[in-house]
Amino acid sequence: MDFDQLLVRFFGTDDIAALPPEQIAAGVERLRLQFGLEKDGGRRFALWCLMFMLGVAPDLDTAFEDEEDREAARDFMDAAEREMDDED
Repeated sequence: MDFDQLLVRFFGTDDIAALPPEQIAAGVERLRLQFGLEKDGGRRFALWCLMFMLGVAPDLDTAFEDEEDREAARDFMDAAEREMDDED
């Protein structure tokens, strides 16, 4: 899943910085709902990554039953944090 496509799907735009808070909250709710319903592991992981980037991801132990999935999520968090540190 492409990050911009996910933003458009849940928020109606790929520029969520331009959205008012109530539209962001509504998009986050749609995202959380889809995450809870999603059965495909890859799609579920992509949704979790988007939630992480938005600061609304559930805890790893809650989000993923499988330890390999939790480890992949930890790797993503580390990579994202390194990228943000490099931008500073």
